[in-house]
Amino acid sequence: MLHMSRRQVLSLLPVAGLLAAATPVHAAGPDHARLLANTVAIFAGTPEVNARPEVAGKLAAMARTARQRLAAMDQAGEGELFAGLSLGSNDANLRLAYQYLYEIALATRTPGGELVNDSAVQGRVVGGLRWLHERHFGDQAAGYYGNWHSWEIGIPTHVSRTLVLLAAPEDLTATYIASMDAYLRNGKDGDVDLDSRFHTGANLADITANRILQGALTGDDARVTKAIADQATVFAVIDPYHLQHGVTDGYYRDGSFIQHHSVAYTGSYGRALLTRVVQTLKTLGGGSELGGVVYRWISDGFAPLIFEGWMMEIVKGRAVSRTNTGYADVGVIVEAIADLTDHVDSAAALALKKYVKHLPEADTGAFISPISIARYAAIRADPAIPAADLNPASRSVAFNAMDRTVHRRPGYAFALARSSERISKYEYMSGENLMPWFQGDGAYYLYLAGEDQREVYGVDYYTAVSPYRLAGVTTPVEDRRTVPELYGQAWYENPGHPLQFTSSSESQNTYVYFPRAENAFSGGATLGAYGAAGMVQSDDAAYTAKQAGLLPDDFVAYRNARATKSWFMLDDEIVVLAADVSGQAGRDAITTVDSRIAAPSDTVTLTGQGWNGRGWQAGDTAPPRWLRYANGTRGTSVGYAFLTRQVVQAGLELVTRSRRVVRTGNPDTNVTKNVFTASVTHRAPALAYALVPNATESRMRGYADGPLVVLANDRHVQAIKCRPLGIVAANVFTAGPRHVERLLIDGPVSVIVQYGKRMVVALSDPTMKRDRVSVILQGARLRLDSADEGVTVRRVPGGTLVQATTRHAHGRTFTATLR
Repeated sequence: MLHMSRRQVLSLLPVAGLLAAATPVHAAGPDHARLLANTVAIFAGTPEVNARPEVAGKLAAMARTARQRLAAMDQAGEGELFAGLSLGSNDANLRLAYQYLYEIALATRTPGGELVNDSAVQGRVVGGLRWLHERHFGDQAAGYYGNWHSWEIGIPTHVSRTLVLLAAPEDLTATYIASMDAYLRNGKDGDVDLDSRFHTGANLADITANRILQGALTGDDARVTKAIADQATVFAVIDPYHLQHGVTDGYYRDGSFIQHHSVAYTGSYGRALLTRVVQTLKTLGGGSELGGVVYRWISDGFAPLIFEGWMMEIVKGRAVSRTNTGYADVGVIVEAIADLTDHVDSAAALALKKYVKHLPEADTGAFISPISIARYAAIRADPAIPAADLNPASRSVAFNAMDRTVHRRPGYAFALARSSERISKYEYMSGENLMPWFQGDGAYYLYLAGEDQREVYGVDYYTAVSPYRLAGVTTPVEDRRTVPELYGQAWYENPGHPLQFTSSSESQNTYVYFPRAENAFSGGATLGAYGAAGMVQSDDAAYTAKQAGLLPDDFVAYRNARATKSWFMLDDEIVVLAADVSGQAGRDAITTVDSRIAAPSDTVTLTGQGWNGRGWQAGDTAPPRWLRYANGTRGTSVGYAFLTRQVVQAGLELVTRSRRVVRTGNPDTNVTKNVFTASVTHRAPALAYALVPNATESRMRGYADGPLVVLANDRHVQAIKCRPLGIVAANVFTAGPRHVERLLIDGPVSVIVQYGKRMVVALSDPTMKRDRVSVILQGARLRLDSADEGVTVRRVPGGTLVQATTRHAHGRTFTATLR
């Protein structure tokens, strides 16, 4: 990535920085009128833009929405501003009321719209703002119920934009700003507090964007300047060894994005942050060096996680349970990319435009800005811009800072979710993602080219597939209950306990919403386009704390299964190893090789060595070497080559469930899917198999000839050899030297070695605790050709020592090329 420390970012701010780079800023301070005009143009468009045919659909939708809101105002009953929207105890409804007023105000400022400059309608919006403030927002003692986000971000966002659109009366503006400052209760003295755990990442960008508008409305130079400076801190790369304000939320050197202090969140909060900072660049109206930072967010952070226009599940947190993720997520990102082309240098702008053309066509009706729609249409229509991915065709990315791995090849992409003492096992909150328990325990997703991913993953995958049978996970055999089932509400309540459990307390975050794991080993190495990852599966923080007597007696915590796991990612296959597997406490443990969903009408076939239509039973004399799942309707297939011999349960089941089982706010819509599951109930503690995307039966039969060799598979070492690629890869989980093939590896470490005319060695510390890691290439007398900084190579008795200084590297891979 483009690495910028907080000090470097802040150096852009004072005189020669962000403010000075923005064209509407004069020596005396910000040009408030220009900031306001830019804001109106962002959301309402301009006469020139709105006259373009590509924008007509958006304008019609905006007008239609405004008419619907006005009709709801006309039909409102006693105590309502909009019909059917009860107010007084529901913060979500209050936020919606302000959203509806914004949507009406927007239509009155949209050039070419049927309500443009309608003073009567604008008067109704002003009256609605006054009514809401007098009855539901102005009373500080009565307000601030429900979710803090509504009061500090959601409502202020709609209010601030509405005041800008209306050029509202000064008294109304002043009244609302005073109240919004008072509701900033997680801030300090009515302003942002960079030391607050609530004012980080995407949340900080939202709050500061609102405060820029508020300052422009009132001519408050100090508010605008401080808000810009506060927002600019989100551009700094997080250095986990030198945290600023204790903040771990933001972008990391390896492209990872974290929100809520420990949740991998590129696809939701990271997307929101991207949108907000690009809008700020547009509001300021000029270029900025910070645009280059955002470009790197896209190339290194977002692009690897987008497969054929679909945002991968591993970085969505609780949003995986929503009905509108995936393609819709990427549509939001595409709008930001199109806008960013005006705020980066020419080379970056061209790369972004090529990427816009490479991605599937987006639904511009979901874009926020008419200007963005026009810009996007121009890029797509320009014959001089060729389509090109920001990803190379083959790419393996270790997002070790957020315990995620992505492996891409023409025809497929593999995404893996890990967890550790640094990163949460999952995120549950607000009745969303109700059954998340194993999503960070090595759950993986194999995306195949040409498929509509809504039919394969997304909310329907989590609805139809058992939470105990997510692809890749090792689970104990038991039944668990959701948070609402356990406690009768969306959180655990016990304010009298020393940990003071309330809906948004730190203890709620730590033990209910997004508990971290207890293991240190989670990470891996990459060598070019190849990758290795490993994890020691553990209990979560809640179970450990409950055993230590730190949590209340009525708090329910579940014990996990144990496993040591590795994933070795090659060209045509992903090799998966599990060892030291135990269900704990006398329970069985099951590892799910894969779970896939299909429409009931799809033609799905299962074939395999000795396949009898129902799986292989314990009494079979020859456990299978391979299995193949094929969806003939979609023309896709996945093969499973078993590298150890064990009983495999496999089959298809027609499942019907409501989408509400995964999220209380989802429509009670039944989903029927044909669910394929292949799993192993452990009678032995070790298992090895390979996932083979787009496999043919003949290819699956070829694995009997041994192109893949398991060199070790126990709790100390997991290692494989791929003969065609000349690769040996290993994860060493325990301390001390371990022999693997012709390597002497000093663990814990992740190692990949590729043999050939030149030997390439890659090393990483998955514990993120070691000062250095090393491997001895036994019997080899090699010379250094090239190496990353921090790598040394020297001859030692019996071979050649390759050593990498990994102190404060945060899981980064170090490589050396030898000859």
